[in-house]
Amino acid sequence: YVEVLSGGPLAEVLRGVRPVFADAPAARDALPELVGTGPDVPSGQRAILAPLRGRRRVIGAAVFLRRPERPAFEPDDLLIAAQLATHTALGVDKAVLYGREAYIADELQRTMLPDELPQPTGCQLASRYLPAAETARVGGDWYDAIPLPGSRVALVVGDVMGHSMTSAAIMGQLRTTVQTLAGLDLPPQEVLHHLDEQAQRLGSDRMATCLYAVYDPVAHRIVIANAGHPPPVLLHRDGHAEVLRIPAGAPIGVGGVDFEAVELDAPAGATLLLYTDGLVESRQRDVWTGIEHLREKLTATARLTRPGTSAPLEPLCDEVLDILGPGDRDDDIALLAARFDGIAPSDVAYWFLDPRAQTAGQARRLARRALARWDLEELTDSVELLVSELVTNAVRYAERPITLRLLRTETLRCEVGDDVPQLPRLRQARATDEGGRGLYLVNRLARRWGATRLSTGKVVWFELSVS
Repeated sequence: YVEVLSGGPLAEVLRGVRPVFADAPAARDALPELVGTGPDVPSGQRAILAPLRGRRRVIGAAVFLRRPERPAFEPDDLLIAAQLATHTALGVDKAVLYGREAYIADELQRTMLPDELPQPTGCQLASRYLPAAETARVGGDWYDAIPLPGSRVALVVGDVMGHSMTSAAIMGQLRTTVQTLAGLDLPPQEVLHHLDEQAQRLGSDRMATCLYAVYDPVAHRIVIANAGHPPPVLLHRDGHAEVLRIPAGAPIGVGGVDFEAVELDAPAGATLLLYTDGLVESRQRDVWTGIEHLREKLTATARLTRPGTSAPLEPLCDEVLDILGPGDRDDDIALLAARFDGIAPSDVAYWFLDPRAQTAGQARRLARRALARWDLEELTDSVELLVSELVTNAVRYAERPITLRLLRTETLRCEVGDDVPQLPRLRQARATDEGGRGLYLVNRLARRWGATRLSTGKVVWFELSVS
């Protein structure tokens, strides 16, 4: 590396662009600046100084030498030196641009992946992401876990076909679309349908595969829809691993196809693994051979765990990645693992209530009985107050029966649902206002609270710590 002095002889030669013999006045003064105090450069026309000009700028210089016993360079050799310098400069320039693009694409992809996974009720999550080897370009793999109303969680994994910064950018757009669609609480097949429409509007020829699943810890069920993605693997508590047979569907971006969802049991203690094809497919094996290898690896890992217990989730992810063979990875890898803990029926209380003036009092009594059954009487005052506020707000506008549900896990969660899609907004009530203090109380007393719009209305919820 040489620092070029502004206005110096080397800068003058580099601005000239064309190769020159070392005995030219400009080159004679520039060579010491370029090569330093090292070996003497042959005199006469046995040395050529050639600027390396890239696409838009000079990126360096090359020196061509001939030994003293060989004939000196001729003027035609300047043309050959110019061609060699041009090809060298373009190659170096291309490598620099490629490295910069790969770095930007990799950073772009990493920033679009979740910084941390949520901690949904009744479900444990773990994930891994491995970029492709340096010899491959960045891809468009992604994963996500999105909390849904009713303590459910959406599990997503996808892969944009191709390897480039464009693939990473399309991945970011599709992931954002999935998050928006999940917020509408659409069925998995509808999410994929709208995602396919979004891909069509992007106007790109890139396709993507995607698997979207919704886990309900209360019902112990999972609904899955697939768009051309490798099937998930379910590891049961007893160590048996099975590849879930779900309709493969067409990739996102094909257009004009229907997606089908299947509903399956999600037994407590089971672990669902969602992954991209980089984990199971390589130049040495096809995708189905890799999936079978993954299933066998899960079964073997489960045998190392004490009978009747599930393998720890984080070490399980590390064991799964061990199926990768030696050598470069041709594709990046996204892995999402979900351990189904579920919520026992004895920890759930659920009611339908008619929207009447007396409903708030009825809701308080029902909540009080549930807390007494769970030995949580110390929360009675807070729960009755907050339930009364939420139910009163729901009754004021609802036309159909409202729902009240209590869930007891490491926290106590209360959910009130109605058929009004407008979400409540926290505001500071004035001294002369008769209402507007309900959410203020919820915000002050609850550990957490929120509201989610559904296709049939909304759900407002709050959580209290269980000592």
